[in-house]
Amino acid sequence: MIRKFAAGSAFLALGILLFAASAYAGEVAQGKCLSYSKGGTLVIEEYDTNFTPEMKYGHPTSIESSFDVSKAKIGIIPEEGDILRIAYSVVDSNKKATKVMNVSKQDLRKK
Repeated sequence: MIRKFAAGSAFLALGILLFAASAYAGEVAQGKCLSYSKGGTLVIEEYDTNFTPEMKYGHPTSIESSFDVSKAKIGIIPEEGDILRIAYSVVDSNKKATKVMNVSKQDLRKK
């Protein structure tokens, strides 16, 4: 009886953990900064995930995406031409950024 209760509790805890993890999952985009207005909008040209030694951040896809960055955490202030990684969620068909990382200036690959 105790084994069944322990196994049932473990499955319930696992189910709650998986449900909570999926609720917080967001999306990520990476690309070159085309424009940035402080507290407003960020526009990037998205890159794909085909990394090569020559193109270590991916290849340009010619897809421009716009993000609302009014409430986002921003590390190093983006400038045109910087490579950015953006964590965002889609709310009412608008992309709301939660975090903006300046990959080209942080040079994360050295860490």
